Amino acid sequence: MLRSTCLLGDGPEQEVRWSDNGEATSVLFFLFKGRMSAEAADRVAAVISGRPSTPLQSSWFEFLLDNSLLEKHLQKPNADPSPVQLIIQFLEQASKQSVNEQNQVQAPADNRRNRTLKLLALKVAAHMKWDLDVLEKGLTIPVLNMLLNELLCVSKVPPGVKHVDLDLSTLPPTTAMAVIIYNRWAVRTIVLSSFPEKQTKPGPHQMNMLSIVQQEKEMTDNILTVLKEQAADSISVLEGALCLKRDFYVHTLRTLELLGADAAANGETESSTAGLCISADELHCQVHYDLGGIFFHQGCTDQSAYEKARDHFRQTKEILKKLSVPVHVHLDEKRLAGYWNACRALTGDCDPADPHTTPYDQINSLIRAHNHQAVIEAFIKDNTSHTLPNHFRRSVLREFLYKVQQGESGLGEFCHKLCVCNAVRDALEGEVLSVRFQQLLLKPSRKMVDFILEVCTHSLEKDGLSEISRRNMAGFLKTLCEGLEDLSLVFVVSSHQLFLELLKEEERKVLVERMRKRSATISLSAKPLPSFYDIPASASVNIGQLEQQLILSLDPRRIRQILIELHGMAERPFWRVNSKWEVPPDYISVILGIKDNLTKDLVFILMAKGLHCISIKDFVHARQLFSACLELVTEFSPKLRQVMLNEILLLEVRAHESLAAEGNKERPPPDLVSRVRGYLEMRIHDLPLRQVVGEECVASCSTGGRTTT
Repeated sequence: MLRSTCLLGDGPEQEVRWSDNGEATSVLFFLFKGRMSAEAADRVAAVISGRPSTPLQSSWFEFLLDNSLLEKHLQKPNADPSPVQLIIQFLEQASKQSVNEQNQVQAPADNRRNRTLKLLALKVAAHMKWDLDVLEKGLTIPVLNMLLNELLCVSKVPPGVKHVDLDLSTLPPTTAMAVIIYNRWAVRTIVLSSFPEKQTKPGPHQMNMLSIVQQEKEMTDNILTVLKEQAADSISVLEGALCLKRDFYVHTLRTLELLGADAAANGETESSTAGLCISADELHCQVHYDLGGIFFHQGCTDQSAYEKARDHFRQTKEILKKLSVPVHVHLDEKRLAGYWNACRALTGDCDPADPHTTPYDQINSLIRAHNHQAVIEAFIKDNTSHTLPNHFRRSVLREFLYKVQQGESGLGEFCHKLCVCNAVRDALEGEVLSVRFQQLLLKPSRKMVDFILEVCTHSLEKDGLSEISRRNMAGFLKTLCEGLEDLSLVFVVSSHQLFLELLKEEERKVLVERMRKRSATISLSAKPLPSFYDIPASASVNIGQLEQQLILSLDPRRIRQILIELHGMAERPFWRVNSKWEVPPDYISVILGIKDNLTKDLVFILMAKGLHCISIKDFVHARQLFSACLELVTEFSPKLRQVMLNEILLLEVRAHESLAAEGNKERPPPDLVSRVRGYLEMRIHDLPLRQVVGEECVASCSTGGRTTT
């Protein structure tokens, strides 16, 4: 009979006896008020009964019983629990609060059990080679903060001393590296927290979902506040690390094992060769990348920070070229390339004539030079080369539409031409044409139609163009004819050489005849999608009648058309027509700050009517109104776009709650659950947020969310 002794907590030692062949004859250890866990009970029952069993997930306490188990577990290809799950379990158990006899909550005890659990968590991170990319994806900010603070503690970083006041060159290698890792995480977390949405990360299981959401949010906000206050210090620490030209060493399982065994007295963990060696070039490459990220983040409030970011990203690229096989560099090279291109565009550090200049650089250089005609020519050329992705082309258009919205003059025709170029590119690829392009077709000039045909012709000049692209272009020309109301303009298109080449004679005849019949019956009130620009009002309708229709209508297109007609008759704020139209006070200043009066009226009324529909549980019309409002504001205001996304989320939550109240027991769709969690983790500066949206999202997590945890 073999006997081993283990210690769980600070209570008396409990014995576990094993027979010579390894079968458990008795188990005397107890957990949590003396009760054996379900996993342990299943294991014992399986051994005693002799029945075969599937491999069960290892429990956190098993790693306390057997010092060699952790390393064996981490070597498994698909270890269950995974490394990040183990870190969560170890730190959760080590930080559990207790309740004394007076029912008072007490802080976690500083005992051998808890110290061992924290050390186990550090060992797992060491096994992962302190890869912050992986740790950030798997751990929440509070958990990772706790883990790295433990690293500082075991690495003997002087307590109570600011990191910026430490001289890294005089610290033991693993101590200096712990300081660098912590401050790298600090600046990275500041950047990541500024993103609108982050993927939900696993956290300790809690029965009370509402409690964990609130507690974790408070903890995260507190940590972020401290990190942001100390951002300048963290940047100074990392800049100091770039001055060190020697190799660096970071804790491994072995050095941490020595610390746990109080063997550090022999000086091995503080020697110049203890731990995992990381070359100066590899560390500098990583630090340059992280500093570039934080400076780029600061560029929105300090333009000079973009130049610092550019310099750090340049250093990152140069060091990467020197490293043949960068083992300890963990960065996204595509993201680095994106940062580099963005910095060059924002700082003007690119020459359009340079053969190595990217298409992004060329477009941005032309925009800075206000060479709008060259931008149009570049977009037309790109319709054949397909070098620029569609999202970039659309972002350029949105940027100029925003300038128009802010009152910058002389850009209207340029925006129309950009819109045409993008529409032709979409048509070639079989994409749906944008709403803005369809609006252009409602009242186009002969000059604009000629430009559309010119872009179409140049876009088909590429050799070896596929038959699919040609058929897509033919369909686009048919759509163009169907969208034009002026028969003279239809004739311009139908008599163009490109039209004659791409459409068969029978197709042309049918299309022209259909256009001729349609022109006899078309009326202003039947327009499917009116333009935002001036359209003459119908003489047979007075302002009072239109205002009455505006109050009664729930059709976004009809509301838009009525407002266009009203603005053609009188220039006044029509959002005041009905005193019962209300939008949340949180949004008033943003909406009333819209400079274009027609757009301002439309946004206000669509939102007010949508909110009213939600209040009477008319979710179908609410969705239509909010969707139209979202499409509208997306073109000129990222802030209002996010506001509408938040309101649409609240609409979906309430629609699901309404179904549940009526007896529908279906779980909330995964997409809705994901969006709710994304909202709760959202961090956007200066965004007006309604308290009720957050409350409803938290409430939905605490009810329907139980099925998704």
